[in-house]
Amino acid sequence: MTEMVYRAPGKMAGEPLLPRWWRTIDKGTLAAILALFSIGILLGLAASPPLAARNDLPQFYYVYRQAQFGVISAAAILIISMMSPDMVRRWGVLGFIGATVALILLPWLGTDFGKGAVRWYSLGFTSLQPSEFLKPGFVVVSAWLMSASFDRKGPPGMAMSFIIAVSLALILAMQPDFGQAALIMATWGMMYFVAGAPMLLLVALAGGAVAAGTFAYQNSPHVRRRIDGFLDADIDPTTQIGHASSAIREGGLFGVGAGGGEIKKTLPDAHTDFIIAVAAEEYGVLLCFIIIALFAFIVARSLIALLRERDPFVRLAGTGLAVMLGLQATINLGVAVRLLPAKGMTLPFVSYGGSSLVAAGLAMGMLLAFTRRRPQDELSDVFGNAS
Repeated sequence: MTEMVYRAPGKMAGEPLLPRWWRTIDKGTLAAILALFSIGILLGLAASPPLAARNDLPQFYYVYRQAQFGVISAAAILIISMMSPDMVRRWGVLGFIGATVALILLPWLGTDFGKGAVRWYSLGFTSLQPSEFLKPGFVVVSAWLMSASFDRKGPPGMAMSFIIAVSLALILAMQPDFGQAALIMATWGMMYFVAGAPMLLLVALAGGAVAAGTFAYQNSPHVRRRIDGFLDADIDPTTQIGHASSAIREGGLFGVGAGGGEIKKTLPDAHTDFIIAVAAEEYGVLLCFIIIALFAFIVARSLIALLRERDPFVRLAGTGLAVMLGLQATINLGVAVRLLPAKGMTLPFVSYGGSSLVAAGLAMGMLLAFTRRRPQDELSDVFGNAS
């Protein structure tokens, strides 16, 4: 009966590893992820040559780099999506510890690459941004603690996860990286809601977030400048938002044509934070709608799949990963069209960036592992009893 309801037969005797994985994986979500990456490569072909020329590099240097990181990201998706939830949890906890240590050591060992915020480690051949790898690990650890609190003799997991979330948000805010800090807290809040948090407590947490934002506005010139610019009725055409707004208007419905855009020549971050403006200018709003639809599809399909999940850890972790992807995409897109204050945040799988792409692959590998079809309470994963 379980197999009929959940459409997930158990492990077939002698079934090879890859066919078993292919039979249980959410192929729709996997296809949407690959489509986003393909769009990212397409937009990289348009956005990165001017940057390569300014840096005296081969014309498609950044496209090749993105493709290389894409291979690593795809390998991460494949390997992690084959794991059982228990194995994902174990590796997620270890990854979270490593990323947290790296984040704490940033002020002494990190660099800002001239951008005013110490967020990266320079490794010579590439750079590493710990906060990107911190996010999927944070979701796994929070889900583990929250689910453990459901046991009668379990730890106070809700409170412990909240303390971790606030601590990480404070560390990120000190970089300063208020966008990632807000993303961490918003994701935790959504997971807490799914875990059954009282509405009154959620309202109190929302009030605390407003108070924290007010404090940041009053005490941080960086935050005040960005919010004042967002609230200003007039857009300075020489700013990043000004260039992005102009590019979106010029593109119209179908765009000016591949290679015909101008924003990539004037905006330093056109290939990263404002890649959607390149898409709108050269390929039109139609491509932007496709990108939005792909993100919405991944989030909605994953949440629907998690509705049938009985394991609270899997349900909470999967929800956190799906929501985090959707929120990050929303922030990036909202900034580009001036619905949100300016914030440097990549568009997952579409923007250029090794740390962003590989970390997104790790997160989506985890999400695919959690949404695989399997008989409830009779888990038969690719790695069997290895977990």
